Amino acid sequence: MAGIAIVLDLLRKNPSLYTGQSLHSNGLFSATVAASAAAAAVSAGTPFASRALFGISVAHCDAGAALSEDYISSIRSATTNIFQHDSLKYRTKEYKIELKPLFSAFELRAFAMTSVRSFLMFYLPLLEPRSNIEEDDDEFLQDTQEERHLDLVVPLKKSVKQIVRETTVVTTRRVLERIAVHHVSQRMAWKLLKDAPKSAVRKAERGMPRLVYFYSVSRTTIRGHFLGVAASWLVQVGIEFYRYISSLIKEESDELDKAEKIKFLGKKVAGATVKCSASLVFASIGAGIGATLIRPSAGQWIGCAVGDLAGPIIVSVCLEKVLHMDL
Repeated sequence: MAGIAIVLDLLRKNPSLYTGQSLHSNGLFSATVAASAAAAAVSAGTPFASRALFGISVAHCDAGAALSEDYISSIRSATTNIFQHDSLKYRTKEYKIELKPLFSAFELRAFAMTSVRSFLMFYLPLLEPRSNIEEDDDEFLQDTQEERHLDLVVPLKKSVKQIVRETTVVTTRRVLERIAVHHVSQRMAWKLLKDAPKSAVRKAERGMPRLVYFYSVSRTTIRGHFLGVAASWLVQVGIEFYRYISSLIKEESDELDKAEKIKFLGKKVAGATVKCSASLVFASIGAGIGATLIRPSAGQWIGCAVGDLAGPIIVSVCLEKVLHMDL
């Protein structure tokens, strides 16, 4: 109690100490100091009757000569609880970025699927039946030998070129992913490398409205599909520049011919840009529709694949009809 009397006398002589802001900032510490001083005074057994401490006259009070341990422990626990309040616990979101191997396109499973898809793309048209019902028997017998002789070398070359092209696109994407991780913020890199099907499943579990869910899945897909489209655009533009340079080296052409080739190169680059942009937009829209109508994971993947294939075709047909340009 003697310690409390000291603090009260100090506050009486210095009113600035118990203003709103000072009391808020120093109240907890003043209470702790008062309790500690009172406990020290009681434990020491030193009387404070009519004695000046720091120039202050303090009278001895017999009432409540000692403070209980429960009171002191309650003050300490209150102070501890304030500093351990939930508002002081700040949580930061962790962005886990998992990079795939740089040469993942050459793994057994991925390379086998790419090869099978490329061979089917160029060899399936050779299996289409050809009927010559309206022709005479003699003409039919003469043409059968020519029709049976199929050129299998050209589809093989096209298939090999397609395999090289797809593996180059995937490898270029892996390089772009590493560039994004090192030169972009961690949050943006996490969005660019996010697994879109898993993200669609997590969004579906939140119970969003259909329109909000469609917009959210489309936005996530357009971010996650951006690096793949950028890699495809870089490969296409690189191929066109290689063809242009090789044509200049092999053939000696005049200035007019070079101008025509540069103009043709510009059209090819513009066409590749339009096709890749259409692929990105239609893939995101298709992913949103697929995730909304079908299961989130499978629907997002199917819609993204369909939009990626259909987007460039639709845009090319529309531009060819409207502008009469061969993209």
